[in-house]
Amino acid sequence: MSQTSAVKTITPDPPRRFLDGKKRVLASAFAGTTIEWYDFYLYGTAAALIFNVQFFPSGSELGSSLAAFASLAVGFFARPLGGIIAGHLGDRVGRKALLVVSLLSMGIASTLIGLVPNFNAIGWWAAAALVVLRIVQGLSAGAEWGGSALLSVEHAPPRKRGLFGSFTQIGSAAGMLLATSAFFSVQTLLTPEQFESFGWRIPFLASALLVALGLWIRLGVSDAPEFQELKDSGNVAKAPLRDVLTKHPRVLLVTIGLRLAQNSVFYLITVYMLSYLAENRDDSTAGVTAVMIASAIGLFTGPLWGWISDKVGRKRVTIGGIIGVAAFGWIFFAFLDAGPLAFLPIVVILGMNLAHDAIYGPQAAWFAEQFPIEIRYSGVNMGYQLGTVIGGGIMPMVAALLYVIGGHSPWLICGYLTLLCLLSLIAALAAKDPARELAISARAGD
Repeated sequence: MSQTSAVKTITPDPPRRFLDGKKRVLASAFAGTTIEWYDFYLYGTAAALIFNVQFFPSGSELGSSLAAFASLAVGFFARPLGGIIAGHLGDRVGRKALLVVSLLSMGIASTLIGLVPNFNAIGWWAAAALVVLRIVQGLSAGAEWGGSALLSVEHAPPRKRGLFGSFTQIGSAAGMLLATSAFFSVQTLLTPEQFESFGWRIPFLASALLVALGLWIRLGVSDAPEFQELKDSGNVAKAPLRDVLTKHPRVLLVTIGLRLAQNSVFYLITVYMLSYLAENRDDSTAGVTAVMIASAIGLFTGPLWGWISDKVGRKRVTIGGIIGVAAFGWIFFAFLDAGPLAFLPIVVILGMNLAHDAIYGPQAAWFAEQFPIEIRYSGVNMGYQLGTVIGGGIMPMVAALLYVIGGHSPWLICGYLTLLCLLSLIAALAAKDPARELAISARAGD
């Protein structure tokens, strides 16, 4: 009697990569935007602390500060153009390709800023080179946000879009934390003379290493199936920008308005506050420390607000944040003028992590939900970037002018911020809220 034995061949599972699937998508959204915003925010910190003296010397402190802040604003004015170009290509070619290009261009521009000689070495050519590189930063930033936001939101389950989109948003907090930490570390380790001579350049030069890391993560991500299906069907929009302007002008205005309050208070805190404290309280470190702390907390509050918006809807969360920003502006400047700076981190946390993040955390998902997929990149990019120019890009410069016009009192700045909050409130009330409808349906089905 013979016995046949079967030998079972076991094929080992293929090794899992360190980052796979949706984890890699979220890592790409977070890491890519962190590096992009690190580079972009470095310029804002440097504009408040060093560029006014080293690149824009003038006969008055106000003139130098206004020139430095104007060069900062140039990057914001370039962002809509970068958004338009990236939106057109991203709606036709894909999100991933544009994100790789934006990361590379931002890293190259930032590294070169760290190498530009100052005014004493080459005169006004130094300022010209700085402005050109700032324009490149603006074009890159204009391409980045929309693509990263859509990549994360389009990969998300319908009831988790706010949470997934928040990983793009917290890249802003992480980038700010890295930028302020880099300047804080350099200022701490070097003497003031060394910092002014060469130390401020180190954070810009470090960008090259961060970009290499970001590219490694981002190159392993593909476009979402939703967009791939659209592309394979051949139904991509031939002129997505034209379609946004002619078929969806109301939605475009809504997204622009939603940016105003959030972005304006962000740049009041992270940029203008630094020069305000240096001028009025003779302190250049308390503001940087407070921003660092709030940025670290923002890594958690951003996803928290995104998750809450998945549960109760984007509109409720955002309106609460807008009202908070309007009230915060008046409290903020009253504290900056007379409050003990040891408690400044607490005040900044109230403005950044409670009010600002309630608007910003759900924003990627809410913007994506306003536009159909065939024009989504163009729509969210244009709304986001135009709102950024109006709300944040010119805010430090406008604040500096309003402070002088108001008799060296911040009351006009607070009034201006309140006006922007009113416009954002109108936009929030006009925006559709699919997340709210999903939340209601889910509760009804439970």
